Amino acid sequence: MGKVLVLNASYEPLNITSWRRAVILLLKEKAEQVEHNGRVLSRNFPLPTVIRLRHYVSVPYKEIPLTRRNVLHRDSHTCQYCGFKEDLTIDHIIPRSRGGIDEWDNVVTACVRCNIRKGNRTPKEAAMPLNSVPRRPHSSLHFEITKHLRGGINEEWRKYVIGLS
Repeated sequence: MGKVLVLNASYEPLNITSWRRAVILLLKEKAEQVEHNGRVLSRNFPLPTVIRLRHYVSVPYKEIPLTRRNVLHRDSHTCQYCGFKEDLTIDHIIPRSRGGIDEWDNVVTACVRCNIRKGNRTPKEAAMPLNSVPRRPHSSLHFEITKHLRGGINEEWRKYVIGLS
């Protein structure tokens, strides 16, 4: 039946849960329904897609590790130079040999062809503009939410998550 976005009392996204767990939180009055997609569980109980906790929960900040998998996911498994989706590598915008470091804003997904073509140059020097500006993901929940949004489901989640276009 689907997943449900759980918001903190401050409307900050906390996690994604099953519809069953969300219904339990609603029945126990620990959360309130914010969004639904028109489907109903029973006659007067619409199936939630977004719920908000009634009490604020303090959550420690969690750093997202810079890994190949996370960079590929951030860039939607697409070459940031030509848009190709196969034979992908990681490219340093400022090459490591020229002082470039492993940071979220210095690495992008690139196909092998573009990576070789760019070589030991910056995108400007190679006349290869990036399709999007690389940046650190906003939250660890960002990856999970974008997976669900990619399929076109749970569009009502967009307004609650920073950085989704």
